[in-house]
Amino acid sequence: MSWGGQQHSYGGYNQASQYQPYGQPTAYGQPNYGQPQYGQPHYGQQPPSNQYNYGNPYQQQGPGPGTAPPGYGGAPNMGGSFASGGYGSFQSPAPPGVSPELWDWFQAVDQDKSGKITCQELQQALMNGNWSPFNAETCRLMIGMFDKDRSGTIDVHEFAALWRYIQDWKNCFDRFDTDRSGNIDANELGHAFRTFGYNLSQQFSQLVVQVFDRRGIGRINFDDFIQACVMLKTFTDKFRVKDSQQQGIISISYEEFLEMVLDNTLLGVQK
Repeated sequence: MSWGGQQHSYGGYNQASQYQPYGQPTAYGQPNYGQPQYGQPHYGQQPPSNQYNYGNPYQQQGPGPGTAPPGYGGAPNMGGSFASGGYGSFQSPAPPGVSPELWDWFQAVDQDKSGKITCQELQQALMNGNWSPFNAETCRLMIGMFDKDRSGTIDVHEFAALWRYIQDWKNCFDRFDTDRSGNIDANELGHAFRTFGYNLSQQFSQLVVQVFDRRGIGRINFDDFIQACVMLKTFTDKFRVKDSQQQGIISISYEEFLEMVLDNTLLGVQK
């Protein structure tokens, strides 16, 4: 499977001894695997937060969930911002339960005025901190997560939930971007994984960065950070189904392994 148009050898499949076994017990003598903090977020829910005992609440780096986008009507801020387009104001009143600011923003992103936002429209609007657009895979993944009626698009209410989700991930990203570079390196990613409750080696964090690093700089953007964390959560859920003893070790057939990988690949594919 290729991420970001690159093929990777995954660091030597036959040299498993180089890596700490997945889910191996921590120094506390119990595996992290069975803890409730393991691998947030669920689809359509918030990313890791202090409600799962992750430590101190994430410091708000910008507008809180549900507020207008930081890049609306101006230059985008770092991560999770929207491209400026001189959208202006819209005369159509906001639907019940939707803030006027969010409604204006929704109409700005809904370029064909269909009342629905497609993956392409979302990708054209969302920007990383380096002014690069979100990658299509992450946009398809997020559309699929919030598209409750499976139409391949999201309406304004689904869009509001998606915006809160992006803002929560933005706060999470800012927390672990300790050098404020606008990117996440392997050390910062490893810290994030440990905070989320994953007991994974530094080599694994380096591998994730290698796989999702689309620019070859040893760091990943905000959109790739979301995609990597959602992928890890998805595979973890599938692993836990097979790990009835919660020991961090499973025995599966070759076909079962392929099914797990294929199911994850199809998450972001519109049907």
